Amino acid sequence: MGEISIKIPISDRIYPLRIKAEEEEMIRRAAKIINERIKEYQDNYAANDKQDLLSMAVLHFATIVLKLETETSKQNVDVADKVEQLNGMLNDFFSK
Repeated sequence: MGEISIKIPISDRIYPLRIKAEEEEMIRRAAKIINERIKEYQDNYAANDKQDLLSMAVLHFATIVLKLETETSKQNVDVADKVEQLNGMLNDFFSK
């Protein structure tokens, strides 16, 4: 598929984007999630400045990304350890 032009609303602003057609649904969902998070902060905190709300949302999502990266890294180490154990067991088995 080729590229398409779309307009994405975030925090009362429209952002024109040129994206791959297959990414459209994901980008629209991401914008919806961002707007929902901003609305939640607006409803629950005294901050009404759009910059403050956007900054809080960005911090929230960046924290999630860092947590996922840490978990993924730990899982990769765990998998590598298991593969190493299995490799040792197979070497022992075939060396007999």
